[in-house]
Amino acid sequence: MASELDPERLRALEKRLHAAKGKPKPESTQMAKGFSQGEVAYRMVIELSTGILAGVGIGYGLDVLFGTLPVFLAIFSMVGFAAGVKTMLGTARQIQEKTAAQAADRERG
Repeated sequence: MASELDPERLRALEKRLHAAKGKPKPESTQMAKGFSQGEVAYRMVIELSTGILAGVGIGYGLDVLFGTLPVFLAIFSMVGFAAGVKTMLGTARQIQEKTAAQAADRERG
C-alpha cells in the first residue's frame, strides 16, 4: 500500500509543525468574556424591546383598570422606551470597561 516512509520528509514535517506551534495565536475579535459583536447587539435589542413591551403592558393594564385607554399606554410606552435605552447604555458601558481592562492587561503582560 504505502511505500517506506522517507525520513527526510518526516524531519521537514516536524520542522514545519514546530514552527507552526511557535507562532503566536491571532487576537480574537470578540468583545468581553467570549461575547461576539453580534451577540452583544442582539442582547441590546432584546433589552430595548423588553423595556418597551413592559411599559406597554403596564400602561395598557392601567388603562383597562381605570378606563382611560390612551393615557397610561402612551405614558408608560415612553417610560419603557427610556428604561430600555438606559439599560442598553449601561450594557454598552459595561462591555467597554471590560474591553478596556482586557486591553490594559494585554499591554502589561
